[in-house]
Amino acid sequence: MKLARFGNIGAEKPALVDENGRLRDLSGVIDDITGATLDAATLARIGALDPASLPLVQGNPRIGACVGNVGKIICIGLNYSDHAAEAGMDVPTEPIIFHKATSALCGPDDDLEIPRGASKLDWEVELAVIIGKRAKYVTEDEALDHVAGYASFNDASERDFQINRLGQWTKGKCHDTFAPLGPWLVTRDEVADPQALRLTADVDGQRMQDGTTATMIFGVKTLISYLSQFMTLEPGDVIATGTPPGVGMGQKPEPVFLKEGQILEVEVQGLGRQRHKLVAA
Repeated sequence: MKLARFGNIGAEKPALVDENGRLRDLSGVIDDITGATLDAATLARIGALDPASLPLVQGNPRIGACVGNVGKIICIGLNYSDHAAEAGMDVPTEPIIFHKATSALCGPDDDLEIPRGASKLDWEVELAVIIGKRAKYVTEDEALDHVAGYASFNDASERDFQINRLGQWTKGKCHDTFAPLGPWLVTRDEVADPQALRLTADVDGQRMQDGTTATMIFGVKTLISYLSQFMTLEPGDVIATGTPPGVGMGQKPEPVFLKEGQILEVEVQGLGRQRHKLVAA
């Protein structure tokens, strides 16, 4: 099952994506797609509906982030060994954790803003995991029971702010539009193996990233269990699981960064494609 949100920023409505890729309005069934509606019983109730019984969304509305009212965006750094190598950093012995501000969330086709004073805006295609059931001190065997679904994600990063400004990575990770999520939340039952998904990123039609979740250092089960030892994962929380090689700062012979007017497209296999125009903030 694929779930989406459509409409103007701050006024998105929930939708079911039918077998023809059309949006079916779910607002008569649930208020929104949030942590409160990602429990197993609600998802089962939605899954039992005949999509043809739901109103067809007309026109070509804006698609928002596929989850609303997100409590936490937890990101994992250097989670692909070949990405760590291109960054010139050691492979971590346990997951590196950082957070993105929830105000950075945006839709899969929204413009991607270049922050004022930025010079090194980079892309990172990632698999996002959306929590559906509260997780605290869970084992790896239990971990996937706490997943509502998966989505495409772009961990947009301003490298100069991230690396050269004092403090943690936060300054380079949290600008508005730096966390596009979607277009869909694809429920867990439709993703047979989260460790067997292809990830790609294209800039102006040129393939820059082409990797697979099979090469993660720490897989989805491990990440959920690990994170739950340090913080309670609540329904609607998003885990961005890291990026494969091919980011701008790792390009040879010189790094390549995004510029105004360019088009960035990222996709995770089966989870939908994002398309962003680069604009000045």
